Amino acid sequence: MPELPEVQALAEFLAERTTGHAVVAADVAAIAALKTFDPPVTALVGRTVTGWTRHGKWLDMSAAAGDGDRIHLMFHLSRGGWVRWKETAPTTPVRPRMGGSSRGPALALRVRLDDGSGFDLTEAGTRKRLAVHVVRDPQEIEQVRTLGVDPLSDAFTPAAVAALLEAKNQQVKGLLRDQRAIAGIGNAYSDEILHVARFSPFKLSRSFTDDEVRALHDATVTTLRDAVATSSGKPAAELKDAKRAGMRVHGRTGLPCPVCGDAVREVSFADRSLQYCATCQTGGQVLADRRMSRLLK
Repeated sequence: MPELPEVQALAEFLAERTTGHAVVAADVAAIAALKTFDPPVTALVGRTVTGWTRHGKWLDMSAAAGDGDRIHLMFHLSRGGWVRWKETAPTTPVRPRMGGSSRGPALALRVRLDDGSGFDLTEAGTRKRLAVHVVRDPQEIEQVRTLGVDPLSDAFTPAAVAALLEAKNQQVKGLLRDQRAIAGIGNAYSDEILHVARFSPFKLSRSFTDDEVRALHDATVTTLRDAVATSSGKPAAELKDAKRAGMRVHGRTGLPCPVCGDAVREVSFADRSLQYCATCQTGGQVLADRRMSRLLK
């Protein structure tokens, strides 16, 4: 799933190529991906792209009419979605589909611009979670309106982290992934942040000392800023590989930890897994690989 660094890079990549260009076609292929009906997707046609913004893991393309009226194409790529840029976008008609079981990338939305370029939103896998909205104000979308603090904003301070940790006694990995608390971090970067900070993913939030709060804050900011710097300027087609190549523990089960050389370990759940280094993060204790494991505190 694309997270804050990749979404930020996509926003920059698309802004550079689309800003100032008019939309000449916006065609929906996957009906289930479209979550709104007013304004319709066709309202994008004839408007000029004025910029791109990131809201957590959401991408926001603003498009204005000649009279200044502005609407937003908003989308969340979820687990299987992606943006595929095309210097020459196909002009063949897009055939809407109601569903399907294809595991390969399937077209959900195609946007074509006045210079012939454009982009496709696609989604792979059988579980379709890509969400596309066309709205007048991003705050109309509940998931955007209720986003927590952006970890790269000035509001993300050690004091803000301390308040989030104290608000509810929960596992720190769950807090990092909670979009209503901190916007933009998912499964991969929460693993990376906790490895840098040297905390168990199951450490309880109210157990953090002042020094540990600062360590978690610093690890979060440093990890995400480094990932944004790595992703920035890369074409959309290269971002997934760049993300995988930059991981320290996430997705590296069985490989050596880059800090201590111990084998990276995994805890599997029903639909996801987490990775960690026992030497660096849990004092050498191996976490039981089952949902009802006894959690480290």
